Amino acid sequence: MEVKLFEVRDRGTFIPVIAIRLGSRNEAERYLLSRAGYGQEKDAQQEYVLYAGLEEYQMQYDPHEQTNRTRHVSHKYIGEHWEDLNSGDLIDVEWILGETNHKKQSEAWGHAEEK
Repeated sequence: MEVKLFEVRDRGTFIPVIAIRLGSRNEAERYLLSRAGYGQEKDAQQEYVLYAGLEEYQMQYDPHEQTNRTRHVSHKYIGEHWEDLNSGDLIDVEWILGETNHKKQSEAWGHAEEK
């Protein structure tokens, strides 16, 4: 399993997100993930990315079951681009959908100077 945090942004929206790509590191994890329905082998298990806003308690594995466009698009994007993304990256939904031609800048840059 691998964990990454993301800054998800959309029109007037900021969501700090935790994402966990499943995948067993040992036989006990493989068995438990298998019993939960995430596949028998590590490769199959890695197709699942659990996603939750850090301010909430509900975690979702299926992007299509997300509650709104921001969460749906960002969850799907994270799953499809996991290898290219670093923990802390900004996920800009408007840019992903082609609604803007430039990515937003992370809010972290402005707050870093305050410390």
